[in-house]
Amino acid sequence: MIDGVKIKKLKIIPDERGRLMEIFRSDDESFEKFGQVYMTTVKPGIVKAWHYHRLQTDNFCCVKGKIRLGLYDARRDSLTFGETMDLVLGPDEPKLISIPKNVFHGFKGIADEESIVINTPTEAYNHAKPDELRVDPYKNDIPFDWRKA
Repeated sequence: MIDGVKIKKLKIIPDERGRLMEIFRSDDESFEKFGQVYMTTVKPGIVKAWHYHRLQTDNFCCVKGKIRLGLYDARRDSLTFGETMDLVLGPDEPKLISIPKNVFHGFKGIADEESIVINTPTEAYNHAKPDELRVDPYKNDIPFDWRKA
């Protein structure tokens, strides 16, 4: 487990009309502040990786399909420097993953359909000066293999 990463198991509440699932609340342990909420998708077999943020914490939840979420701790002062995490997210076992600042992350679509991820980062996206550093998903020194399932 990478230092600072938080995993919250989510509960789906079904009734005769459908389902409800609270994803992220202002009274959650991992809540810092609100920046924005956005949806991103990934097609089957596609990798969206790697990047990290200097200012924001991301809070990911996969609400449709299934993703493989990869994390890498590149923080030299961290107790878990150099460690990776490999998580599967989807609505069958819903979770909210809070990803701390300066932890590389990315995901791969592993469902037979397009997967949908909801992110509630602590900062609003700055189009003029994006808070992210990107690295190629395959050509890097991160010990994580996206070619696995």
